[in-house]
Amino acid sequence: MISCFFAIAVSFLFHTLLGNIIVLIGSFAILFFSSNFLVSALTKISKFLGWKEFVVSFFIMAVATTIPNFFVDITAALKGIPKLALSDVVGTNIADLTLIVALSALVSVKGLSVPSRTVQGSSIFTIGVAILPLLLMLDGNLSRLDGIILLSAFAAYMFWLFIKEDRFKKTYDGISEKMTLKFFFKNLFLFIFSISLLLLSSQGIVSSTVYFSESFHLPLALIGILIVGLGTALPESSFTLQAARKGQDWMVAGDVMGSVIMTTTLVLGVVVLISPIATADIAPFAVGRLFLAISAVFFLFCIRTGHKITKSEAFLLLLIYFAFVAVEIITI
Repeated sequence: MISCFFAIAVSFLFHTLLGNIIVLIGSFAILFFSSNFLVSALTKISKFLGWKEFVVSFFIMAVATTIPNFFVDITAALKGIPKLALSDVVGTNIADLTLIVALSALVSVKGLSVPSRTVQGSSIFTIGVAILPLLLMLDGNLSRLDGIILLSAFAAYMFWLFIKEDRFKKTYDGISEKMTLKFFFKNLFLFIFSISLLLLSSQGIVSSTVYFSESFHLPLALIGILIVGLGTALPESSFTLQAARKGQDWMVAGDVMGSVIMTTTLVLGVVVLISPIATADIAPFAVGRLFLAISAVFFLFCIRTGHKITKSEAFLLLLIYFAFVAVEIITI
């Protein structure tokens, strides 16, 4: 009786419009909260292990906020729909470089200050990496060779990031709780549990996205860029807004740029190795590629002028994001 009821419930969820709406919303909710749990667990583990502040801001946080993209995009690649992964990466990067940065600058008291030499150096690499897939797609596809190039770019960035000793002087001290073995194992369990929830939510997001694409005859790339890309960026926006309110601008910049670099090189590189992508220049990809280039250029301009992103520049970045959404919808 119970198994029969369960089978009916599963059939309803994955084969009806209402069911897939519930799955999509529920999956994004699980993705959001489990990602926040993951960030919390990782920061506490970092404090327990005595990791350096630089490692936490530029690597650990970027990894944590990129994991949602990793699970969703690898799931899409394994299901034979790598275009969904590509559109998610494009959509997330545009949201990172415009919407998330802009909101963080508006929340911050005096705009988003980024005087650090590491941040300034990373900004140039970030823009180069963001544009790299656009160059690799000029021949109409992303091959496994392109995947190797993307992974090589990730390795080069990691080498540059960790090569200087002066980046490892200050220990991360953002946690006030007492450090005990119980504290460590509790957060280790929370980390593993969060990963399990992320895996579950990624399955729901991919399945419901395919359903909506087929049911409403919408390009899968459009849904991936506008909905999945924004959805997988939501956990990151939660962390960056909290950091901006606390005046931790260096963590905001480190997380955003680290996330752009990791999704574009590590995540997309692995996706392409699993399933190469034929990038026919259909409207959603064409618009997405154009606005990704525009977002990258304006982000670099804002972050290099005065070593901060002012509130007026934040409004400009918001305008770019809303223009991107409007053009995507108009060109369906």
